[in-house]
Amino acid sequence: MLPNDDIRARLGLRPVINVSGTMTSLGASIVVPQAIETVASVLGQWTEMSDLQRMASRTIARLTGSEAGCVTASCSAGITLAVAAAMTGSDLAAIERLPDTTGLRNEVVVQAGHLVSYGAPIDQAIRLSGAKVVPVGQATSAYAYQLAGAITENTAAAVYVVSHHVVEYGQIPLANFIATAHAKGVPVIVDAASEYDLTGFLAAGADVVLYSGHKFLGGPTSAIIAGSRALVRAAYLQNLGIGRGMKVGKEGIAGVIAALEAWENRDHAGIRARERKALDLWAKTLEGRPGIAARITPDPTGNPLDRLRIDIDPNIARITAWDLADRLAAGDPPIIVRDHEAEHNYLFLDPCNLHPDEEAVVARRIAEELDHAAAAPEPLVSSFAERAMRLEAGLLNWPD
Repeated sequence: MLPNDDIRARLGLRPVINVSGTMTSLGASIVVPQAIETVASVLGQWTEMSDLQRMASRTIARLTGSEAGCVTASCSAGITLAVAAAMTGSDLAAIERLPDTTGLRNEVVVQAGHLVSYGAPIDQAIRLSGAKVVPVGQATSAYAYQLAGAITENTAAAVYVVSHHVVEYGQIPLANFIATAHAKGVPVIVDAASEYDLTGFLAAGADVVLYSGHKFLGGPTSAIIAGSRALVRAAYLQNLGIGRGMKVGKEGIAGVIAALEAWENRDHAGIRARERKALDLWAKTLEGRPGIAARITPDPTGNPLDRLRIDIDPNIARITAWDLADRLAAGDPPIIVRDHEAEHNYLFLDPCNLHPDEEAVVARRIAEELDHAAAAPEPLVSSFAERAMRLEAGLLNWPD
């Protein structure tokens, strides 16, 4: 049953329950009340945007330990702007020429195992600035000597990605990556879109760090660029060039300021306790079920949160991980799980975006689907290859 004030019913949208995580495709996160109030208040007012960005810079600097900061439309935009800043500095003529990089250092080194997609290819975000991507190493192995060898007199920046999408082994540790790039005089840009740690990457020596304003922070759709004063200033100045199409509104900047200030006072321990309650309920619900193994696992990038991993033996449970994910998504209410690796017959439940009591709904629906599979005349086992093609074809369905 939807609450009477649930705007999704009024707009004709599905009332999904998100146990996938801070996913852009689902709206990223539940915006914190302080940001909602601030956004609503600023929308009806005029403000000088440069002054608003200065306020944001002071707040970002205080919470991240950076020299300066600014707000932009998204972390994807932040990658493009930070790379552009490394190429042009504060040269306004060069800023206006981009993506023409004639006469500029225009190469960006990135580990091959970090050239991932977050919904779009990360190398495309770099190339949008006019820069050339130079992969370092191979997908499953990279070494500091390979990074040093890839840096030339044309290298403008080195990009390091912190994400569950990147290859989890055989990569250059961040400390070694920074030391190698700095030894060659190259600034390091860290994409930390989905990270809790607002200070560690800069403290480790990164020159610029990018954070989502709308994921764990719970602000409106936006991103934070934090780092050295010179590079942040150059990134902000890209609004006079290629950044114009990536601009953020007053509501985005003010909302990020409010979300950052709320972050300082957030009851992180209380949130973890509520999340653990959901995880324990789900684990208990699945305990003893044939063909099901559930265990609580930590976040792979070190964020202070856990998820429930559910491994499924389709020969015993009579359903695959991807079929369970699809049936939950198609049910009432729709439940979206974290199924990035479902082809290996496991999925995750992420409790970080639950509304009160939704964990019980998730437990009930999973039990219903597993009971249905156990009693079905035939196993609920479809072709993963066919599912992959169906999902790919579905990308073209919009706006039908």
